[in-house]
Amino acid sequence: MVKLTPELINQSMQYINPCRERELDLRGYKIPQIENLGATLDQFDTIDLSDNDLRKLDNLPHLPRLKCLLLNNNRILRISEGLEESVPNLGSIILTGNNLQELSDLEPLAGFTKLDTICLLINPVSTKPNYREYMAYKFPQLRLLDFRKIKQKDRQAAQEFFRTKQGKDMLKEIGRKSKMSAAAATAAEAGNGKGRGSEGGRLANPEDMQRIREAIKRASSLAEVERLSQILQSGQLPDKFQHEKEAVAQNGAGHNGSGAVAMDY
Repeated sequence: MVKLTPELINQSMQYINPCRERELDLRGYKIPQIENLGATLDQFDTIDLSDNDLRKLDNLPHLPRLKCLLLNNNRILRISEGLEESVPNLGSIILTGNNLQELSDLEPLAGFTKLDTICLLINPVSTKPNYREYMAYKFPQLRLLDFRKIKQKDRQAAQEFFRTKQGKDMLKEIGRKSKMSAAAATAAEAGNGKGRGSEGGRLANPEDMQRIREAIKRASSLAEVERLSQILQSGQLPDKFQHEKEAVAQNGAGHNGSGAVAMDY
């Protein structure tokens, strides 16, 4: 297995794909988890993470340019909630050959308002009863599912099915399972510290990223620049940064009259 480091990202192949989009190729490294994608500096329309060893789709930094994620042939069995805040313009996600089991596992994708192409071939979920009807109903903007076009008659049939008692009961059951899965995932992450860097913390939002860039400009030493650059590349905001920031807010401008001390840990 290979860790997804800023160095690996910078050394990987980058090119203009046949769709005339800028693509980053991270295929086949057996990467176990997504991290450090902030090092891309939001320069890519497509990121290819196929043929790795990912088990969860999570930990995406703010990448508003990203429109397509290729995740073929991993072992993904869970998708984190709230990813639409990190990649709001995602239009295509290809998850062929993963391990998504239940229709409730797909609920986190419903937050993507521009998602019009989804592929879930060779996932257990794609064999569930009423799978295609559910996807047509849950994702009104979806045009292609498993590389087959969703037609207007498919949407109408889905709407009619979910007006029936069977359809309503199915939606209730999916919602119940989704809540249970989200609660279990939250408990697991709280216990194991997963989804965080080695120093804890949270994903940096756009305001955090801008503040870090400004702090780099004000930095007074090379070591400070390197530390801040590592935070910027990882997209993770360490807990210690949070504490220092709060201390600066309480003490005014902080030492030497500069807010940059909040970054110098």
